[in-house]
Amino acid sequence: MFTDLPEAELRDHRSTQTVPADFDDFWRTTLAESRAAGTAAVTVTPAPGPRLSTVRVFDVTFPGYGGEPVRAWLRLPHGAEGPLPAVVQYVGYGGGRGHALDSLLWASAGFAHFHMDTRGQGSGWSRGDTPDSGTTGPQAPGMMTRGIDDPRTYYYRRLFTDAVRAVDAVRTLPSVDPGRIAVLGASQGGGTALAVAALAPEVHALVAHVPFLCDFPRATVITDADPYREIGRYLAVHRGSAERAMRTLSYFDGVNFAARARVPARFSAALMDEITPPSTVFAAYNAYAGPKEMAVWPWNGHEAGAIDDDTEALAFLRARL
Repeated sequence: MFTDLPEAELRDHRSTQTVPADFDDFWRTTLAESRAAGTAAVTVTPAPGPRLSTVRVFDVTFPGYGGEPVRAWLRLPHGAEGPLPAVVQYVGYGGGRGHALDSLLWASAGFAHFHMDTRGQGSGWSRGDTPDSGTTGPQAPGMMTRGIDDPRTYYYRRLFTDAVRAVDAVRTLPSVDPGRIAVLGASQGGGTALAVAALAPEVHALVAHVPFLCDFPRATVITDADPYREIGRYLAVHRGSAERAMRTLSYFDGVNFAARARVPARFSAALMDEITPPSTVFAAYNAYAGPKEMAVWPWNGHEAGAIDDDTEALAFLRARL
């Protein structure tokens, strides 16, 4: 069934989210500190396992939040010459970078594909290799309330910083044209890509399929589905912590990043999505400051357009990179 507002109302929906006065300083300082700490070289080695005829796969380690090592796969079209346009991909909630032979679309289509691992996740549905070293404090099971008492300790500060540093790492690779870099993801990956589009001026295009982590004031009360429900479980026990938690979340809300992002963007939303309700996606889309387009899938849930989203995203990125 439809989970939210009619499409006509979605196109007019605006979030009630506020912007912390120090939002830009918070992120500027966070990134500067991690870049200063992350002086280790990016390492690129052939991935173990069977060799492919059309795609080459490399195991990458790069410095992320606080200079901590983060893993990624780099997939390149076999035999390609010259610097390539690059797609930096971020992963959905509970997943990691997966297997070296996963996700061969982008390299097969002629892009350098940089598939970032997700710190502390990667055991829900695809495996990961990067631990999360952050202090947690009390939390509900899952990642959504890890460090939520303070934006400086919140989990997504570390993940979003890793994601920006992934763009920094990609720009150093001889196989990549630093003037043609896109960020892409679905769900948590889409919300992460949206944040990076705002925080990394080196990005040239954005694809955000059913982005998670948007419009927290509405998302936390409109759905009982995880992962947003993790926040509700936490606040049901920590009854006096709602104001503090919501203030923390405002530093990580895709709505606030959307207002700062200006590269061409493609969003998608699904009208039967309980996990990222379509109004939360439209809240970010309607706040987006750059050129944008939206694909709406009326009969789909969180899978949204699936391969059709990928097909349209491929055409979108080929036209812009």
